[in-house]
Amino acid sequence: MPYGRHTDSHPPTRPDRRRTRASAAAALLAMLLATGACGASSDSGGQGLNSASDEKAAAPAAAGAGAGGKSAAKPADGASSAPRPGSTVAVHVIRTAGLTIEVKSVPKAVAAARDAAEGAGGIVADETTERVDDSHDMSHLVLRVPQARYDEVLRSLAGSGKLLSRTSDAKDVTGEVVDVESRIATQRASVARVRDLMDKAEKLTDVVTLEGELSSRQSDLESLLAQQASLEDRTSLATITLDLSEPYEEGEDPGEEDTGFLDALGGGWDAFVTMLRWIAVAFGATAPFLVAAAVLVLLWRRLRGRLRPRPTTPQEATETSEAPPAP
Repeated sequence: MPYGRHTDSHPPTRPDRRRTRASAAAALLAMLLATGACGASSDSGGQGLNSASDEKAAAPAAAGAGAGGKSAAKPADGASSAPRPGSTVAVHVIRTAGLTIEVKSVPKAVAAARDAAEGAGGIVADETTERVDDSHDMSHLVLRVPQARYDEVLRSLAGSGKLLSRTSDAKDVTGEVVDVESRIATQRASVARVRDLMDKAEKLTDVVTLEGELSSRQSDLESLLAQQASLEDRTSLATITLDLSEPYEEGEDPGEEDTGFLDALGGGWDAFVTMLRWIAVAFGATAPFLVAAAVLVLLWRRLRGRLRPRPTTPQEATETSEAPPAP
């Protein structure tokens, strides 16, 4: 017997290999489902990590972001960010402002506001113009401008006329942006693991289970990507709401007008015509009742005339007295 060979050990057969591979796939599937349950509970609490391995995978990135500043969190593409003094973390801010301005000509001011927004690389998201009376206009604009040109556009708009009111607001969403980015990275790694398990699965039941898990995780990933796109849009473009109106002339009251003789005459004539109209309406409404009442009075008088005893004349009375009594 050659040295080093054992007659009592045999290499694993092909069925044994398949059985071992199926057992390994089943174990991996059970582990995946367990980590998926942990990820669901952590998502409901706002953490966004699907498993302990995801936390370990995300930990080096978080540590690199806080160490030395060389691996700081990268902002979303197009998002406006500025480093805080003494900090290397990018800041994401949502800025909004509202202006109410009185201008000499609303159409000209609207054109100037549109040029200012588009010249800064922004857009006019909404525009509504209406005529208050025969000579005055009002306009409502919603402008979206890049964060870098926000202050410049705001100053330009405020100087276009008489500033009546101004409001501004800035909301820091840096933590929310970083959290969403971390959750997206974790979710992508989770989807990749499920795909890898699907490639190794041999049983049809395992494939079906993994497909359902993959669909659920891809849906969560798409939701996170939509949330990231919304944050990117709001942090990259500031929103300015602009209300424009035209002033009234000095001494002019939009609710009252000068009253002269012709105005008074016209008002009196309108009142007279209105009174005649009301009288005609009242007569038309009561005409059927008046006709019915007249018919009833006429019938009553005719019946009364027939029922009343006819008076006797003096001659008829004499003839009646001279007539012999009846036997």
